[in-house]
Amino acid sequence: MYEQLKAMEMQAQIEAITRHLVGLNSINGTLGEVRIVQEIHQILSSFPYFREHPENLWLQKIEGDPIGRQNVFALVEGAHKSPQTVLYHSHIDTVAVDDFGPLKEHAFNPDAMEEFFRGYEADPELRAEALSGDWMFGRGSVDMKSGAAVHIANILYFSEHPEELSGNVLLLCNGDEESEHRGMVGALGELNRLQHEFGLHFVTAINTDFITPLYDNDPNRYIYTGAAGKILPSFHIYGREVHVGDTLSGIDPNFIAAKLTERLHNRYELAEQIEGEMVLPPTVLKQRDTKELYTVQTAISSHLYFNCFVYEETPEQILAKFMHEAREAARETEAYMKEQFDQFIRVTGLPSRNLSWAIEVTTYEDYVNYLAARGVDVRSVIDGVLAGERTGDLRDLSFEIVAALQAADPEKKARIILFFAPPFLPHNYLKAEDGRDAHIQATVARVLEEVGAETGESFQLKKFFPYLADGSFLSLHETEDELAPLTRNLPEWNNIYGIPFGTIKKLNIPSVNMGVYGKDGHKWTERVYKPYSFGVLPGLIRKATVSLLKQESEEKMLETV
Repeated sequence: MYEQLKAMEMQAQIEAITRHLVGLNSINGTLGEVRIVQEIHQILSSFPYFREHPENLWLQKIEGDPIGRQNVFALVEGAHKSPQTVLYHSHIDTVAVDDFGPLKEHAFNPDAMEEFFRGYEADPELRAEALSGDWMFGRGSVDMKSGAAVHIANILYFSEHPEELSGNVLLLCNGDEESEHRGMVGALGELNRLQHEFGLHFVTAINTDFITPLYDNDPNRYIYTGAAGKILPSFHIYGREVHVGDTLSGIDPNFIAAKLTERLHNRYELAEQIEGEMVLPPTVLKQRDTKELYTVQTAISSHLYFNCFVYEETPEQILAKFMHEAREAARETEAYMKEQFDQFIRVTGLPSRNLSWAIEVTTYEDYVNYLAARGVDVRSVIDGVLAGERTGDLRDLSFEIVAALQAADPEKKARIILFFAPPFLPHNYLKAEDGRDAHIQATVARVLEEVGAETGESFQLKKFFPYLADGSFLSLHETEDELAPLTRNLPEWNNIYGIPFGTIKKLNIPSVNMGVYGKDGHKWTERVYKPYSFGVLPGLIRKATVSLLKQESEEKMLETV
């Protein structure tokens, strides 16, 4: 592709690369993720630098990946030899295209989508943007193949201008960001190898995941110096099933689930309170009972889980918060059911019955200990589940494990069992009290001020990237003790799922997000704004890269004096 790119200005290069990558179907979980990494490797291998230094471009196979994913790495060494290295990273998978409806066949065709929106009268603003020619449409245009294109173009630039670097730039393009983050987690071992075998010292990572306006007519471009984490609090609810003709004597797990959803879903007082940051509350992602066929028996059990963004709280604090809400939901359910039964008795004149609607609330860790104390062979029960046919979805497998343990319980009490399900994303951010972090913060702030003055762009420096990003896996704030409530309450930690916390601690790479700018990520109207994303952003990243490497090199020189 170099022959096509070499005569272009950088902005045109990035547009051409973006258009090419958007045209490749790389929906998460499909072989398209494998093919696009191979295509990026092919593009990079056409650059003269990598023809001369083929050892600096390679593919890394992700061990145990269900579809054979690979990561692509490309290292440009600066003319001034140094171990200091800035990591560029971007993901190249996308969400599916079912939301495009009848336009599904054009989802990967930016020109066809632009042409459609030029005549789209249902949204005048969207139509005006399409008519302006300043926006590129199509799945992956903003999330985030344009971001990968920016990094690829900057790699080409630095490969032709190594004298500007007081160190090195390493590019990583990976898949599976939209699901289990296997690409980035798989890359951690390779980054650790580069650190030890080649002595690379990672100064900072720069991600180009998309940014978007936070309110109507928002003029700002947001740069983030950290990433929100994610944890998935999950509930297995076991009730007391009855015939619908005796409904008032039962304990319906669906009703309990509804109470939990009412108490937790989008309830903003449960969000962390961090002034000036876009902090979001818990969101229900799944709620359903376990009945597979129609019957007139009420459900035996119900499952639900919540997305919970993590900013500064620890797993212990989150566990305590959700346990409190579960106990309140249980108390409200018990009171409600008793009140309804009492009314029933008053109206019908029937004699009362000795019934209890008490619901026990427990964590997975406590429940496992409870079963073991009553002679249940917990290990055997879990092994039986793991030996069976698996669905492939780690959340469903987690529920199967908890359900099997509950089925082995000699006491069939109504229960809410709270546990964590995969995935878990660590949170990280620059700490003002840390000297290294403070230097990075100051350097980024200075670069933003300079680029803002040069371009007229209004930049805002924020702490937490408000969505989910691979940068979460590059550094870790929690201690082993602080992570224990997570690992003890996520079924089969390090068996069906795990994160190499030790490797992350050793790497300890701060990740800054300088993203492409656009709108409607994960929507069929997804689009990237070309003037900023292809025109301003690449220079901003290059300036930040040069400044961060120069600062680190100067500090190392002073240490040796």
